[in-house]
Amino acid sequence: MNLNRKGKALLVLALVAVVGMAFRVSWNALRDVAGAIGADSTAATLYPFVVDGLMALALIAALVLTGKDRKFALRVLGTYTLASLVLNYVHGLVPALHGASADWGRLADWDPANYALVLLATSLPVGSIYFGSDLVAKVLHHRPAPIPAPITNAEESTENVRNQSTADLAVSTPAPITVAPLRMPDPVAVDFLKSALPFKPVRAIAPTPVKTIAKRTVAATSTPPRRATGTVPTAARSARPKRTPAQLLDEARTVTAAWPAANVTAEGIRREVRTSPANARMLRDTLLAERATTTP
Repeated sequence: MNLNRKGKALLVLALVAVVGMAFRVSWNALRDVAGAIGADSTAATLYPFVVDGLMALALIAALVLTGKDRKFALRVLGTYTLASLVLNYVHGLVPALHGASADWGRLADWDPANYALVLLATSLPVGSIYFGSDLVAKVLHHRPAPIPAPITNAEESTENVRNQSTADLAVSTPAPITVAPLRMPDPVAVDFLKSALPFKPVRAIAPTPVKTIAKRTVAATSTPPRRATGTVPTAARSARPKRTPAQLLDEARTVTAAWPAANVTAEGIRREVRTSPANARMLRDTLLAERATTTP
């Protein structure tokens, strides 16, 4: 279920309280470890902020950054979390660290383990300076990707594209033409006409046989069509001059003056004015807009 603002505020406060108590527990262990590696009282008090504080900074950077930068912030968070866990574990294994009675530079009885733990504890402040500065620089130079604006009305935009690309075929399609059947003449009337003629019909003349002439094969030579180049001659050009949009609009007004608004379509205007579909749609929209403004 969704939490209201009050519930979210209580959840955040509870989280801050838990994190604060966990930091206090870790702060005790890290302070003792810092004193064991030679830090004074002030440095030992600030040492936990160096380790656990960078963990909080890396977590915030991972929430802001994206891509490779986010992976880098997560690696820093994981590394410092593991280092804090190891130092807290060492603090629990070495009772001498609790009373600050351990020798300086002595975190384990086994020398290789002691050298590794001292190196880890002393390198964390230097790494905090480097990684913390890098994370802050990445966050300051981060530019979030722009969010595309949502389409307010997808159906309206699709309808506009459809009206611009095709004519109103459903309205302007002409009715089918009905062809009258061809009536053959009556045989009685044909016989009456033959008897009424003043002359007799001519007998069919047999065709005269024509001597067969030997066919002569001639190679067919065809001249390929010549491709038109240059400008079109004046005589071949259309006699109708190109009309301006104002002239097209005047003709459309004259043609559609007596038409009802339902018949003012792009296809009808195109046939009557004899223009392109694009000009017909423009004339249709203009005429309908004029009728809409003049209609009370």
